[in-house]
Amino acid sequence: MNEDSERTEMPAAGPEKEGAAVQPGRYGRLTADEGNVRKLTGMYRNWFLDYASYVILERAVPHAADGLKPVQRRILHAMKSVDDGRYNKVANIVGQTMQYHPHGDASIKDALVQLGQKDLLIDCQGNWGNILTGDEAAAGRYIEARLSKFALDVVFNRKTTEWMRSYDGRNEEPVTLPVKFPLLLAQGSDGIAVGLASKILPHNFNELIDASIAHLEGRDFQLWPDFPTGGLADVSRYNDGLRGGAVKVRARISKIDKRTLAITEIPYTTTTESIKESIIRANEKGKIKIRRVDDNTAEKVEIIVHVASDESSDKTIDALYAFTDCEISISPNACVIRDEKPHFLGVSEILRRSAEHTRYLLRRELEIRLDELNEAWHAASLERIFIENKLYELIEGCRSREEAYAAVDGGLEPFKHLLRRAVTAEDVQRLTELKFIRISRYDSERADNEIRRIEEEIAHTRHDLDHLTEYAVAYYTRIRDKYGKGRERRTELRAFDSIEATKVAVTNAKLYVDKAEGFFGIGKSMKDAEFVCDCSDIDDVIVFTEDGRYVITKVSDKAFFDKNIHHIGVFKKNDERTTYNVLYRDGRNGPIMMKRCAIKGITRDKEYDITKGTPDSRILYMSVNPNGEAEVLKVYFKLRPHLKKAITELDFSKIAIRGRQSQGNLFSRYAISRIQLKERGASTLGSQSVWYDEEVRRLNADGRGVLLGEFRGDDKLIVWTSRNQYYTTGYDLAQHFPDETVRIEKYVPGRVYALCYFDREQGYHYMKRFVPEVSGRMLFFLDEAGQCDFVCMTSSAGARLRIEYGGTRPAEELDADGFIGVKSHRAKGKRLTTHPVERLEFLEPEPDAAAGGPQEETPPTGAAALEIERPQGDEATLIDPAQLNLF
Repeated sequence: MNEDSERTEMPAAGPEKEGAAVQPGRYGRLTADEGNVRKLTGMYRNWFLDYASYVILERAVPHAADGLKPVQRRILHAMKSVDDGRYNKVANIVGQTMQYHPHGDASIKDALVQLGQKDLLIDCQGNWGNILTGDEAAAGRYIEARLSKFALDVVFNRKTTEWMRSYDGRNEEPVTLPVKFPLLLAQGSDGIAVGLASKILPHNFNELIDASIAHLEGRDFQLWPDFPTGGLADVSRYNDGLRGGAVKVRARISKIDKRTLAITEIPYTTTTESIKESIIRANEKGKIKIRRVDDNTAEKVEIIVHVASDESSDKTIDALYAFTDCEISISPNACVIRDEKPHFLGVSEILRRSAEHTRYLLRRELEIRLDELNEAWHAASLERIFIENKLYELIEGCRSREEAYAAVDGGLEPFKHLLRRAVTAEDVQRLTELKFIRISRYDSERADNEIRRIEEEIAHTRHDLDHLTEYAVAYYTRIRDKYGKGRERRTELRAFDSIEATKVAVTNAKLYVDKAEGFFGIGKSMKDAEFVCDCSDIDDVIVFTEDGRYVITKVSDKAFFDKNIHHIGVFKKNDERTTYNVLYRDGRNGPIMMKRCAIKGITRDKEYDITKGTPDSRILYMSVNPNGEAEVLKVYFKLRPHLKKAITELDFSKIAIRGRQSQGNLFSRYAISRIQLKERGASTLGSQSVWYDEEVRRLNADGRGVLLGEFRGDDKLIVWTSRNQYYTTGYDLAQHFPDETVRIEKYVPGRVYALCYFDREQGYHYMKRFVPEVSGRMLFFLDEAGQCDFVCMTSSAGARLRIEYGGTRPAEELDADGFIGVKSHRAKGKRLTTHPVERLEFLEPEPDAAAGGPQEETPPTGAAALEIERPQGDEATLIDPAQLNLF
């Protein structure tokens, strides 16, 4: 705010005289031509700028020094001024704060409740609301509060506080509080000012202390948000909390069974009520399919979602993230007040400044303490000299104070060289005011001990000042040890996979088409047209015309592409397995071409051509196969002279799958009379490679993560969890795995697993070998009571177990296969040894190069012969597809 900005006075009331000179006004400037019309330029130039500056500096944006907004700082100061260790009514605290904050009781109470709900600075008693459910706090006369021990320890120190007069001049209030902790990053802050906003996300208490220590020691650090509501967070675009960054936050959703989901943690800034309402809205709009949702939240979040009987729970989880508040994006904007101006600082810079400010405050405290100790040493030494040398006798006979002061000062002259500073008039006055009883009971030995104690404390304080960084690190460590318990990270950091809404949306609409007229859509006006399929109202559709042109567009109530639509269907972007088998005529009388292709990423609403694009081309046959199926056609040619074979077969499995822009292979130059489907055929696609990405805990076919193997048909995965459970499942890429998942691998029927565990009840280590059962439900491979601790496991035949004992007993190895036979996973197994075991480890056998491993399946190459009609002769000729001319 510009304090020197010009302010103009309101002109005197009365009509303006015609031709009067320009007059300044409080709300703007008046001119002769404008008459009584007032411009707002002056108001914007002065008043609005002043108002904006005031809101930024005094209301909405926290200060970099203590991380507090003015109302928060005044609340804490008011609570400290009345603090006696007991709880105070919130209404009384609000009234006390109004001495410093001139903006009403409602804003003070709201700010106080928000501070209390952060569970850091204020010790609350009563109903303070619930950040999980969004319930409001009780009235101020019913709830109580006092400063927490943490606040009393790190927030206040009157000796290092800078003071200013309150708004009415009657009281003193702190300019900033001497906070020795990154409070701003621990609590977070959210404020909207005039022309800018501030949004700083909360971070973990212990991680902030560790980062502060790392900065003081010259090490690198990194900070990520940690929310009181828990949940999952993707911080890959956090951008150090600066503008332009974003944090995706998800609810924690787990599967109770195949038809029941449980939401146990929610995203920051949401409530269980808003989550429930968003789920109900999504269900009403047809985005998800659920039977009902129950909110059982009490102390902890528990929202139960009952999935519809015909819907996948894995797909529903993705749909909840895509269409409800179970996933939100938060955009941070770290703005703070520094040097009376707003500054945009990253959270790393804020923490560095906080650590340096804490070191400065600790130094000031040590310097103040050193001054106090020096004064105490000076006073104690001066008193000892005064009493032991009986200088108090010099006062006898003095007729005035000044004469007594002069006598004592003269008596001290021989001893002044023993002191560390000059003797002042205040020192002499204090000596003359000593009571006789104190002099008579003076204990020289006790005084010497006290002086030695002060000298030791002085030396210790000077040492801390000389080693300020170590002192600051020790301070942070003490704060963490004292207050860090129970403040572990609540939000799990995880990379999120992108969820395509079109893949998880339920089919809440029906697609219709009028092929002759070229209209298609899901609106009511299309219900008399031909039904195509069920779809979602956010799907894309692909539309082909008879001449081979096609377009991909968003589904709508009613749309037009062109007359004579040949095919329409739902389009899935980047789908590599859906294959289009096409037989088309190139031009009016051109050759017949055959083609197989996949249509993946293209531009929406842009027209393409599946033929060569020759005018008057025509699609003779087309099929859309979701898994690369290749049918066999019986083709009838039009009869003509010299045509001895009028019927032939076309097996699409003999044609290689090319890109959508390929022109295809020549099939025949004869005209076709009709085409008949002879055999539908099976998929020509090879087995599917499946990877597991540990970062997002999802399967994929894109090569991200660890390759689990090649899958086809009824192949399965086996999933192991940290709860000593396992289950088998298919390789559906959309499925979700439990948060406790520790191992995922391809299930091999008959594979034997050997594992070791420690039985806490018996006190011994055991081994068991078993073949897992195929089951979609969780099965315990150790006891359900939780008395056994898993140690190690192997699935390699011929593995050996190495047992290392504590002390001098040598290690030994045993053959796992020969030690115990294969039994059920429920069996207890066989005890390994009665001696204390330090370490167990399976030693995998060396791979046998001669035996070799499992061979990779070779995908079909299409090298078989293909029977094609040749126009040059009368008989069909066998041609290798590899020699066909590709256009």
